[in-house]
Amino acid sequence: MSSVAASPGHSSTASALRRLYFVRFVFAVVWALILFTTAKDIGPLAAILLVLYPLFDVGAAIYDLRSSRKADSPALLYVNIAVSLIAAVGVGVAAASNIPAVLRVWGAWAIVAGLVQLMVSVTRRKMGGHLPVIISGGLSVLVGAAFISLAGADNPTLAYVAGYAIAGGVFFLVSALWLNRTVAKGN
Repeated sequence: MSSVAASPGHSSTASALRRLYFVRFVFAVVWALILFTTAKDIGPLAAILLVLYPLFDVGAAIYDLRSSRKADSPALLYVNIAVSLIAAVGVGVAAASNIPAVLRVWGAWAIVAGLVQLMVSVTRRKMGGHLPVIISGGLSVLVGAAFISLAGADNPTLAYVAGYAIAGGVFFLVSALWLNRTVAKGN
């Protein structure tokens, strides 16, 4: 990805996104580590965690929307908010059933959210630092399809979802570190 001198709007947006991406990384890792402890069945803690993750995504999209209003078209972020709210409800309902149901809902959400993340990140590529998030969005689509497939496997586990969260968090961390250059050039 080429380095582009950041405009003042890009610099402030990059700074806000960098903070958001660091928070997303920490949240994803902590969330996944807790989920790993309950990965074999869906108890109350796992159910709460499963609903919490898409709700956190809603909060992240709202923060993103507020901090990048001048730099981006907000339509895709509104789509992300709606999709993640629907996913939170869907995962909550699925959690009352079984792990395969959760994997199917999570997989569908990963596909749609990954497409949205990919589109948002592509629009931000000139800002720099978004190649990892572009890759993450594309991988989310593929992994979402894998979740749907894994729902039919013998002994499916929530560990798949926890691993997905950690991988996504790492992509956000790499992007946050890369955005340091954009922020530095804007100052």
